[in-house]
Amino acid sequence: MQRGTLTIAGRRLEVATIPAACPQAPVLVFLHEGLGSVDLWRGFPQALAQRSGFGAVVYSRYGNGFSEVLQEPRRVEYMHDEALVALPELLSALGIERPVLVGHSDGASIALIFAGAFPGRVRALVLEAPHVLVEELSVRSIAQIAETYARTNLRERMQKYHADAEATFRGWNDIWLNPEFRAWSILESLPSILAPAFVVQGAGDEYGTLAQLDEIARRSGGRVDRLILDACGHSPHLDRRDIVEPAAAAWLAAALEERV
Repeated sequence: MQRGTLTIAGRRLEVATIPAACPQAPVLVFLHEGLGSVDLWRGFPQALAQRSGFGAVVYSRYGNGFSEVLQEPRRVEYMHDEALVALPELLSALGIERPVLVGHSDGASIALIFAGAFPGRVRALVLEAPHVLVEELSVRSIAQIAETYARTNLRERMQKYHADAEATFRGWNDIWLNPEFRAWSILESLPSILAPAFVVQGAGDEYGTLAQLDEIARRSGGRVDRLILDACGHSPHLDRRDIVEPAAAAWLAAALEERV
């Protein structure tokens, strides 16, 4: 990966790019989870780009990884802010017109918001463990990880991947546990989506149930294909990379050929 920084929406972001096999190939844009970063994808972007022949862009959002440190509490609308302001500016800065969005957890929700707001600007969606509404299971698990953070060395382990692990953790954990966040939903974004979607979830996901996928399939204006994985939690690209990587590449090849 070629690494650098860009100033997007007034914030310095770390950005990594992977050249495509040919200049005309689509570009995968990777959108990480709430506590994720460029490096916490752990090689999945490189592997999927190589297998598909596509180019790739991986970046850490404001407040994550070694992008600019979060300076204020996150708003309930923080995923909308990312999808409607920062992501369009990033794509414009990089000259990417119709990406394939690959999102995990919060990143998958951001991808859905963007695809609903700009339906002509997305080739396809690869979504892992997306959230379209807040479930009680999610809140319980996020409260439990707050206890884990307080009692264990999680902060020290996170510090390897984030400029300020405390700010990153609090920025994500506090807003999800804010009572005002219980009403958060992106169901209204789904009917406008035209791009085909490949939606992956672990059967043992501790942060969301299959009801999230049901809502996407029922409401989306585009084709939705699902992959449910046994022996898999919230991070299918880590827990079951042996399945997710070839399945996503094969699905993309077929879905994009159909759209030509």
